[in-house]
Amino acid sequence: MASETTQTNLDSILGRLVVEQGLAKAEEVEEALRIKREAEQQAASDQSLATVLVSRGYVTQRQLDRLRPKAQEEQEQHNRSQQIPGYQILKRLGAGAMATVYLARQLSLDRLVAIKVLPRKYTNNKEFVQRFYAEGRAAAKLNHPNIVQAYDVGQAGEFHYFVMEYVEGRTVYDDIATGQPYPESRALEIAIQIVGALSHAHKAGFIHRDVKPKNIMLTPEGVTKLADMGLARAVSDVEAAEAEAGKAFGTPYYISPEQIRGMVDVDFRADIYGLGATLYHMVTGRVPFDGPNPSAVMHKHLKADLIPPDHVNPALSAGIGEIIEVCMAKNRKERYKNTEDLLSDLEAVKRGEPPLQARKSFDLSALQRMEDTAVSTTGMEHGAERESIGSAMVQHPGFWVAAMGWAVALVLFIILLVRS
Repeated sequence: MASETTQTNLDSILGRLVVEQGLAKAEEVEEALRIKREAEQQAASDQSLATVLVSRGYVTQRQLDRLRPKAQEEQEQHNRSQQIPGYQILKRLGAGAMATVYLARQLSLDRLVAIKVLPRKYTNNKEFVQRFYAEGRAAAKLNHPNIVQAYDVGQAGEFHYFVMEYVEGRTVYDDIATGQPYPESRALEIAIQIVGALSHAHKAGFIHRDVKPKNIMLTPEGVTKLADMGLARAVSDVEAAEAEAGKAFGTPYYISPEQIRGMVDVDFRADIYGLGATLYHMVTGRVPFDGPNPSAVMHKHLKADLIPPDHVNPALSAGIGEIIEVCMAKNRKERYKNTEDLLSDLEAVKRGEPPLQARKSFDLSALQRMEDTAVSTTGMEHGAERESIGSAMVQHPGFWVAAMGWAVALVLFIILLVRS
């Protein structure tokens, strides 16, 4: 079948989808395309590829009817994306709920770039458009080797686009999806690079708010890149924070408790939690909390105890387990105080040394809990002491002799009052 880069018409897109869905072999689609071209050259027919595929018995009409809407949508997206001035669209890289991403060539600099295009259904949604441009502006202010670089953001005709660095490779999620957890040493290497990226973003005044395996890209050279600043927000943007109050922005498997609660003052510690949840998934092969739906998962982030990662994967060191547990503390005050402390611990464990900052956090948290328990226990002891004293008095024989004496005296006093 012809290269995807030349498939600009509906027939070509439909042919590709037929092969991708396993409805026909690539050779059969090629044969159908050849028959179609020969018929057109002889002016014998202007039948479509779909007609040839059905007539040859490669697919059924019902199967094609189910594929046609998707093919038409792709054709529309492709045609619109070709209108971006200064760029030559090469192929579609993928699509998500928020955007379709294309590989393109920037003509002025003759380099490959990735272009994210906002779907038409969101172009009239002011909130989505604003978030789309916010992502571009946030990424443009960050220049770090472990962050996907932004080049341009704008509008061409009726659609909005965001041009960024093209990262050849895969995501951490792609690796996890194979069913094998990461070796601890490799997971630490990736985490160290991502912490460097987050530290840079935090110092520039931005929090990512959506750190997860799908947003961590890996190049063939082993470089890690933090991608998708779609939920990034400036810490100083009070107006945006207040507008989002009470709403949970993030991905359920990796979202922090304060994001779930829709707190206004979400800060860098939410990114530390997200990285901890991501690292947990990387080294155990499973998410920290699971459930039948997003609400159930988020409820566990708020209330359920975390199963220590080294209990899930006994091959892990105690050090990486301690780091993850501190990152994922439900009370953000018990997490790392900054990314520098986290980086220090990650590098220490990679060298085979203990994570001193994590242990300091554990010690302080434990001390606070001991103090709270001591206050509670002291109150209980004082109450018990008072109860014990009272009980002892009642049980003493002298108590009842004294009581009888006071009773007799009271009766005599009443008789005297009556006679007088």
